[in-house]
Amino acid sequence: MKVLIIEDDRQAASYLKKALTEAGHTADVAHDGDDGYAMANGGAYDALIVDRMLPKRDGLSIVSQLRTEEDRTPALILSALGEVDDRVTGLRAGGDDYLTKPYAFSELLARLEVLQRRSQNGDGDTGYKVADLELDRLSRRVSRAGQEITLQPREFRLLEYLMRNAGRVVTRTMLLEHVWDYHFDPQTNVIDVHVSRLRSKIEKGFDKPLLHTVRGAGYVMRD
Repeated sequence: MKVLIIEDDRQAASYLKKALTEAGHTADVAHDGDDGYAMANGGAYDALIVDRMLPKRDGLSIVSQLRTEEDRTPALILSALGEVDDRVTGLRAGGDDYLTKPYAFSELLARLEVLQRRSQNGDGDTGYKVADLELDRLSRRVSRAGQEITLQPREFRLLEYLMRNAGRVVTRTMLLEHVWDYHFDPQTNVIDVHVSRLRSKIEKGFDKPLLHTVRGAGYVMRD
């Protein structure tokens, strides 16, 4: 899951980004409402975590504007304002859920997963399938032909992104931005190493390769 955190408290935003990364997701951060809206409007995120009180533009106006523009990215609103009227206002502004500060990260993560489950394909689908390879995003289980495959968090994120884009060529730049959260090329073989490890885990002992290298372009997952 690729998440945008819009939070002006830098320490809180840093903690949240670190926790999401450790849970196997990627996260970008914006520290004011204007930057948050601009990033949300063009970042193709799976979910937004939006602080209600922000400099330059408040969180509710960000979500409301996105909804006006037909952007349905799930939005979890964070706020120290926890009265019933505050929560109702947040939901009516277009928020999909409302969590009062202080919060437990485990609850925030569970709420994000519920929002993603609701939005995925509009029908509660929580996984991807390519041939006999299956990935469940909520249980974080991967199997092929019924055999469970154990992946490290980074390998899971890599496979999730490749399967989400099955049939399309995924470039190194796309992988760096969406799986490693890099917006530059570190000039290392980190992608090659992880792709090699992943390929070994999902293909060794099976008849057909599913992860293909497209010379000079990137990789593609297909049957």
